[in-house]
Amino acid sequence: MRDSSMISKLFSTPNEWQWTALRLAAGIMILPHGLQKAFGLFGGQGFSNQMAFFMGREHIPLVFAFLAIMAEFLGGMGLILGALTRIAAFGVFCNMIVGAFLVLLPNGFFMNWAGKQNGEGIEFHLLASTILLVIMSKGAGSASIDLAIYNSLQTGEHMKNSAAAIPAGRI
Repeated sequence: MRDSSMISKLFSTPNEWQWTALRLAAGIMILPHGLQKAFGLFGGQGFSNQMAFFMGREHIPLVFAFLAIMAEFLGGMGLILGALTRIAAFGVFCNMIVGAFLVLLPNGFFMNWAGKQNGEGIEFHLLASTILLVIMSKGAGSASIDLAIYNSLQTGEHMKNSAAAIPAGRI
């Protein structure tokens, strides 16, 4: 019973469009970055070159370099589909926090709109991180695979409880 309760909490989500809009915005924002890193789309380096960059220039260990790429690619897909949304949001959240404080913080707070800084500041990553925290807290919203799974789990629990309530000789 404990396991099904934890799984139920993982997939639980309000059936409200606001959370869907927030989730889709986060997924649509991050997926192209994941596609750049994983497949070289949209002018990206592709998986091998991105791994070499992370491990060489950035000195990121292999496992964390791999997880960073997968968090953006699979996390973006999960957010868009509303599948394992809390896990997807957590992976992207970790990328945003690491990017903000270990890579971008020396560039200051603001984005580099005018091209006068050495790179981007942390403001976008802080905004994205906050959105992802809300998604981790509330779930995927309506129009999500998570909601379908949650509803299925609830129906299954109801069916088990109903069957247990029927006396043995009456089934």
